[in-house]
Amino acid sequence: MTGDTAREAREKLEQAREVIAWLLQRAGMDGAEGQRALDYFGGERFDRDFLPWPRHAGESLHPDELNAANDD
Repeated sequence: MTGDTAREAREKLEQAREVIAWLLQRAGMDGAEGQRALDYFGGERFDRDFLPWPRHAGESLHPDELNAANDD
């Protein structure tokens, strides 16, 4: 990947992160799983196991805990 291509890819990811943040907020899903998505897309590392999103069991939250209105 050339320098320009890599820079443009990073800029595109930042644009995607901003769109995701806006959509999550509008949908009322900007709780813990929304933050997990924003942190992931705002970071440098690639996680092959990021999906499924949202996570419904295990180390993440259950569906009834996903809404930001439920955050304390």
